[in-house]
Amino acid sequence: MKHFENIELDKDSEQHLYIQLYSQIKDLIINETITHHTKLPPIRKLSSILDVNNVTVVNAYKLLEQEGYVYKKIGSGTFVHDIRTKDIHDRLIDEEIKAYSEEISSINSEHKQNNVIGKYNFASTAPTPDLFPVNDFKTVLNEILDRDKGKAFVYQESQGYYPLRESIKKYIKSYGINADVESIQIISGAQQGIDILSKSLLDYGDIVFTESPTYTGAIAAFKSRSARIIEIPILKDGIDIKSLENKLKSLRPKFIYLMPNFQNPTGYTYSNEKKQNILELVNKYDTFIVEDDYLSDLSFTEKNNATLKSLDDNNRVIYIKSFSKIFMPGLRLAFMIIPKSIYSDVLTAKHTSDISTSGLIQRAFDLYLNKGEWQKHIKYMEQIYKKRFTILVDSMKKYMPKEIKWYIPNGGLNFWLSLPDGYSSNELYKISLKKDVLFVPGSVFYVDQRDSSYLRISIASVYSENIENGIKKFSEIIKMFLKDNNNKPYAMDMYTPYL
Repeated sequence: MKHFENIELDKDSEQHLYIQLYSQIKDLIINETITHHTKLPPIRKLSSILDVNNVTVVNAYKLLEQEGYVYKKIGSGTFVHDIRTKDIHDRLIDEEIKAYSEEISSINSEHKQNNVIGKYNFASTAPTPDLFPVNDFKTVLNEILDRDKGKAFVYQESQGYYPLRESIKKYIKSYGINADVESIQIISGAQQGIDILSKSLLDYGDIVFTESPTYTGAIAAFKSRSARIIEIPILKDGIDIKSLENKLKSLRPKFIYLMPNFQNPTGYTYSNEKKQNILELVNKYDTFIVEDDYLSDLSFTEKNNATLKSLDDNNRVIYIKSFSKIFMPGLRLAFMIIPKSIYSDVLTAKHTSDISTSGLIQRAFDLYLNKGEWQKHIKYMEQIYKKRFTILVDSMKKYMPKEIKWYIPNGGLNFWLSLPDGYSSNELYKISLKKDVLFVPGSVFYVDQRDSSYLRISIASVYSENIENGIKKFSEIIKMFLKDNNNKPYAMDMYTPYL
């Protein structure tokens, strides 16, 4: 407490008091004068010590939380974040961007199959650029330009190019989904869809349920709306139904964000029974599901990958599907299926975000769908990824230390691994990065970015011929990490998902 008693605020300064307080607490955290996971003084107590209004402390704490320096525990207070995690997250993103950019610049290399840019990139979920259907898409682009000329560059209506929405309506029947054209909203990537729904449905303090762990981009979108995010544990067959219902009895979320097939980051797929249970619960407790259909197309071992939307008889599921992960990420093209009750709010949020998704890309993809090229491309990508998937599984069985727990998914791009209890995947990440092996530490996928023993690896950005050597090297790094006495287990007091 003495460190906070030494804080001095200048009430005559032009700078707001809460900014002054924010800056001084931030310095205490950065300089490790107050260590991570230390509880900050209660709002009333600190306002009394500093002789300021409660609102000053509230605003300072809120800004610290937004910047990732503190986190809240409901009913317990505000605690100092482990900013080492923050640094890791930022570096990871930088490394992925750098790696991906260098891959693109070297796509025409005669030896691109050996080009791993000095790294075994098991972190990124972006396809290797050699898989992009460039020639096929160039053909449809040229056809659109010849056919539509200048019309290809005009603004489309915010809801999306009508013929593309008609084509999507026909296409998704293969997923068992029946939707009206008017319920289909074209968006610039799944991330924009999550952001638009956050803007449309969430106000300050509104509740959202998510799987734990979950997609970090969704966490960021919900945090941007100052939503209260409630994490529900995920099991191998899907979200913990008992925990979900217990939470629903006492809390009313605006929606539940789920990835039922090959969930990111775990790779878990919900059982059909659990999918039905969830739909019954949201109908009973009168809320929505936001279903992020991350990668249901990539099923390698079985076809038990029905979407929640295909089972939805009560219009409770808001469905998001992106074409990026198995097409070309830079096109930024996806769609949502939305209930009529939120149609006008979603349309307004889309218009304020970017007016409309690229008309040229929408027209070209409409033609690509109608020519059957998309369906052919999915089959091609399934073959490539299944090969990488098989090599990775065989390599893990061959080289991975027995202390490491890992799960073989039925499809998708991701594998969820666990170090022995108490070992830090953040610390392993720092070591692996220096040795040119990239993965994603589990902390990235939790609301408070808490450290854990979990980590994610992906097959998307590693060429087949480099997977075995990459896993062999990674396994050697892990063995040395576990033997090093400096990497003693830390005390774990948080929930981690079952493997």
